[in-house]
Amino acid sequence: MTHQLGRFGRLVAATAAIALAPVLAAAQDYTFRLAHVTSDKEPLHQAMQEFVKNVEERTEGRVAIEIFANAQLGSNPEVFEQVRAGAPIITISDPGYLSDFVADFGVLGGPYLMEDPRDFQKIVDSDLYAGLKDQLRNESGLELLSLNWLFGSRHMLSDKMISSPADTAGMTFRTPPNIMWVETFNAMGARPTQVAWGEVYSALSAGVVEGAEAPLPSIYGAKLHETKKVISLTGHFKGFTGLMMNSDVFGAMPQDIQDIINDEAVKAGGFMTDLMLGSEEEWIAKLEAEGVTFNRDVDIAAFQAATADVYTKFPDWSEGLYDQVRAILDN
Repeated sequence: MTHQLGRFGRLVAATAAIALAPVLAAAQDYTFRLAHVTSDKEPLHQAMQEFVKNVEERTEGRVAIEIFANAQLGSNPEVFEQVRAGAPIITISDPGYLSDFVADFGVLGGPYLMEDPRDFQKIVDSDLYAGLKDQLRNESGLELLSLNWLFGSRHMLSDKMISSPADTAGMTFRTPPNIMWVETFNAMGARPTQVAWGEVYSALSAGVVEGAEAPLPSIYGAKLHETKKVISLTGHFKGFTGLMMNSDVFGAMPQDIQDIINDEAVKAGGFMTDLMLGSEEEWIAKLEAEGVTFNRDVDIAAFQAATADVYTKFPDWSEGLYDQVRAILDN
């Protein structure tokens, strides 16, 4: 995926950057928008509220942050362009989007990378991760505040039970515009079809795609279960996200504010991870109450075997990258 909007899009982004310039009052106050494309009913929004509350309290009013859910500021690529143009926007990102700027981030979003999501903290604490953050800042002007927000295990939604890769063969599955998703679903024998998140409901309803995949809170929040009634617990991706902003905008703030924002972004990741790990059965119950059937009889080993070669499909990655990540996780 390439985050470019063309001449008109760049003009809009530049205009937004000027119009949304940080408010620097005499007391050195800073005002930011915090943007995401998902529902304000999801755990992600709760974690953002926690982040905002704690930042505003610890900075004693020197920083004000307003949350904009449901793509109010635009799609992910559109918001990315505004951030890169210098707009005072904090937004979410994930390894897939980040890999458009630093290819090695992509490995962190691969299939069946870890069994226990808490092991991802080993990556965040590693020299590898610190180096990727530095590269992102130096080459793309983006400041990654955190990447430890567990977005959830992603499961498959369709009209039928999916228990092995044989069941996905030939099916059209919605994927985001992300090469890791595309390669993974190709490896499963499916036909990946790129659809923006805001259009997934209509794509499922109209039969443009036969299936979609997402964490359970996202399926519920977007009401995708109104279109398809079977969810198979494949858990093929353990999705992590986090917060990101323009590095120049970040660097222009006093060091104490930078430290607070960084610290609270990471703490909010722990808050969201706890929310997600403690609530999956609750989300299953909510969806079952609305007529969804769950398939727990999934041959995970077969899916792991089918997707194992996906990690060999990225020639732009640093040599030995996957082995390095495996060594960190297995330590």
